[in-house]
Amino acid sequence: MINLLGWSLIAAPVVLGAYAFVVYPALVWLWSRMRPPFTLAPAPSEWPMLTILIVAYNEERRLKRTIDTALAVDYPADRLDVLVVSDASSDGTDELVLTYGDPRVRLLRQPERRGKPAGENASGAHVKGEYVVSIDASILIPRDSLKPLVRALLVPGVGLASGRDISVGDEAREGNKAESSYVGMEMTLRAFETRVHSIVGASGCFYAARRDLHALPLPEHLSRDFAAASVARSHGYRAVSVDEATCLVPRTPTLKAELKRKSRTMGRGLGTLVFLRAMLNPFRYGSYAFMMAGHKLARWLLFPAFLGWLFGPLLLLRSAPYTLVLTVGMLAGLLLARLTLTWPDDKRLPRLVSFPGYIFVSIVAGWMAWLHLLKGEKLATWEPTKRPTGLNVAADAVDGSTH
Repeated sequence: MINLLGWSLIAAPVVLGAYAFVVYPALVWLWSRMRPPFTLAPAPSEWPMLTILIVAYNEERRLKRTIDTALAVDYPADRLDVLVVSDASSDGTDELVLTYGDPRVRLLRQPERRGKPAGENASGAHVKGEYVVSIDASILIPRDSLKPLVRALLVPGVGLASGRDISVGDEAREGNKAESSYVGMEMTLRAFETRVHSIVGASGCFYAARRDLHALPLPEHLSRDFAAASVARSHGYRAVSVDEATCLVPRTPTLKAELKRKSRTMGRGLGTLVFLRAMLNPFRYGSYAFMMAGHKLARWLLFPAFLGWLFGPLLLLRSAPYTLVLTVGMLAGLLLARLTLTWPDDKRLPRLVSFPGYIFVSIVAGWMAWLHLLKGEKLATWEPTKRPTGLNVAADAVDGSTH
């Protein structure tokens, strides 16, 4: 019995990891080959009114450039409206918006700090557009990215359209280049899911939804970009990913910042998955339930499963002592994660340790996220993730050079 438990603990992360990152993507790819590609609607004779929503907390340093690029997109100027929801910011965020000098830019200040989802809930009564485009205060939108997002929403039956994240950064300085590989894999998987029917989570940096769906309030501790896809699906709409609608997301420059960001976002994501557990019912939601289980549930179960490599070999000391190599490997990986987290911010992390460091920092972040969930913590408020600004690569891409 002890041996069975030990081997089960060792096998669990292998099985879950293989399914989440190999089997599930392969199945979705095969399924997508049997479906026609998703096609954008033709450009309308009159473009619909849009509200670009930015929920910000103490974003004075980055917000102006984000608004500048949002207003510079290829879209009729009189059909754009920018609503900035300040989550009781204590820096110059509010003044920046109030003195921006463009009547299309409006401020909605929250009287007390309650977090991004609360700001999104509050915005519902103040949007002017037929569609609401939610963007992060740190991202930049290339000039030709907005119209494809809108054309996706003009396809009958589509309620939410998500942009394609492009992770950018200063590779000469940062130690988190591995984030780009993960983002690229995630975007490819969303493209497959779109062709099957619906994605199960939108990009928190850049996505658009019908105004009536956006106006539906959600609990303030949830991740709205994740929940929004399920809200759309539960109301009979598709949620799709639009490759042509790119946004530039500066990478977090250090793994220390990435740990903080991942533990928070995954903690909120786990809470959102618990809230949306009814969407895992295959008899009611069909392919969506299958993709929710493969894309979200299997991945997040992988983090506690990795504890099996720490403790499973201890149960097999007599029958299979060689399995201790897994325990030693995990401990070495955790020490590596510790090293990367204490690495000086002003020194580049060596390539030899940056990628494995990213993996083990992600595992630690997953453990922290599960701990938040088990302790019943509500992760509503947030600190802005410290991302680099003024990147030349981002500026070039906004001008269209990435297309």
